[in-house]
Amino acid sequence: MPKAEHLETTVSTKGQVILPRVIRQRLEWDAGTRLIVEETPDGVLLKRAPVFEPSEPKDVFGLVPFSGEPKSLDDMEAAVLAEVRRRHDAIEARQP
Repeated sequence: MPKAEHLETTVSTKGQVILPRVIRQRLEWDAGTRLIVEETPDGVLLKRAPVFEPSEPKDVFGLVPFSGEPKSLDDMEAAVLAEVRRRHDAIEARQP
């Protein structure tokens, strides 16, 4: 993690705070990003809110029907590896 930066911002009359652009870009927090706000002994902590509510497999198992041949472990591992490579390539393409 990069060294902590000491940047300043101001609370507006509406209670709004503008996060510095460098922080928003580094965290990829675009307009509309939902954040969790936690009060801590040191101040306020902002974290990206999860896209989906936490769930247990028992709560969602069987909700999406599947027809066809079952996938082997090798097939699943290959699919996961392909997705990791795709995401890595997408990140690399964004780097200056």
